[in-house]
Amino acid sequence: MSSDVEFVQYVCEQIAGAGAVRYRKMFGDYMVYVNDRPVLLVCDNSVYVKMLPCICERMKGMPTSVPYPGAREHFLLDIDDAPFSREIAALAASVTEIPKPHRRRK
Repeated sequence: MSSDVEFVQYVCEQIAGAGAVRYRKMFGDYMVYVNDRPVLLVCDNSVYVKMLPCICERMKGMPTSVPYPGAREHFLLDIDDAPFSREIAALAASVTEIPKPHRRRK
């Protein structure tokens, strides 16, 4: 089951103010970017954030899960708590690198 685009738009609204927010469909689910940095993964209408050292203390005690089979464990973010979600997204964006563009094969 993939995520609803309406839910992804809600996620983006909740973290508005953390930076320039956009989303992109990937493999049936969505990646949410802040300042062109991939920070949130939305799978099956759940929001996942990577277990980064800068957010581990703030996310201590929060539930964890894997977004898809074979993935590493991520924190589950309570997106309904907009101020907290915005803070976590901004922290994650501050340490995540901008992905390098892929070269197309000839």
